[in-house]
Amino acid sequence: MKRFLIVLTAALCWSSVVAAQVPGDPISWLGRISNAAHKLNYTGSFTYQSGKNIETSRIAHFVDANGDEHERLEALDGSPREVVRNQEEVQCFLPDQKLLIIDQSSARRSFPARLPQSPAALGEHYRIRKGEVVRIAGMESQQIILEPKDDMRFGHHFWADVASGLLLRARIVSDKGETVEQFAFTEVNIGAPFDKEKVRPRFSRGSDWKVVNARGNEVKVEDTGWAFRHTIPGFRPVVSVLRPSRAGHGESYHVVFSDGLAAISVFIEPLAAKNHVQSGMSASGAFNIFRRAIGDRLVTVLGEVPPQALVRIADGVEMRKR
Repeated sequence: MKRFLIVLTAALCWSSVVAAQVPGDPISWLGRISNAAHKLNYTGSFTYQSGKNIETSRIAHFVDANGDEHERLEALDGSPREVVRNQEEVQCFLPDQKLLIIDQSSARRSFPARLPQSPAALGEHYRIRKGEVVRIAGMESQQIILEPKDDMRFGHHFWADVASGLLLRARIVSDKGETVEQFAFTEVNIGAPFDKEKVRPRFSRGSDWKVVNARGNEVKVEDTGWAFRHTIPGFRPVVSVLRPSRAGHGESYHVVFSDGLAAISVFIEPLAAKNHVQSGMSASGAFNIFRRAIGDRLVTVLGEVPPQALVRIADGVEMRKR
């Protein structure tokens, strides 16, 4: 009986500590979720679902003694693929193609780091509220719901571990309440000690591999010769780079507009004379895509946002008058 009381008391004390750390308002919850994705050590497996497509990945994320992030993401379905990140540098290994792509972290955040580090501004364009507490991957999780205040973005549902704040499930929801895409941990271990071996690349680059540097050169939007006349409230440019075009002729321009959660990418590249471009809307998985030609340039606008948001951005793209 005495042992039972000791165990019960310890459990109640631990519950009180956890409760004291759990924020009450949804904005504070978003900050906790964002912080946990970058500051915690965790390993696990998660699924990604878009339409009928389901993929499984394994992730290992560690923070070293200097506070630097190291992460390895491995696709478990289909062709082997591995993404290794050390702070802002990203290496993507495609062994079947003997290809290594080197890039930098983009505005589109990967699971479970789906939120900006300062999420308070999201309240200007989303109605944010707490949902239910449910069990995910064996853990109690708090649901946070973000409903868009306009028709230029989708809704978002997040479920975070009550004890640590780590995001366990993320869902994008259309205006009809349908799931656009979803990430969800199936198993996760939080708080493991730093293990450098778990974030080393599994594939080694051979002498016959091709290395592509996709980082590009940063440039101010106003210095590119392009103007974006139709803006969307809350979306601002967060990435603006010039890269060699895929066709090898001239340069391509890439700009990303983000409201801190949703992101819209615009690619402007030379249009080959022989290529006939079918302008209009299409989709690839969770991404909507809109294309149009402007003179000898192809403008491609894509993102996990409603089609009308892409059309608005694309219709406002024009060459600056010199």
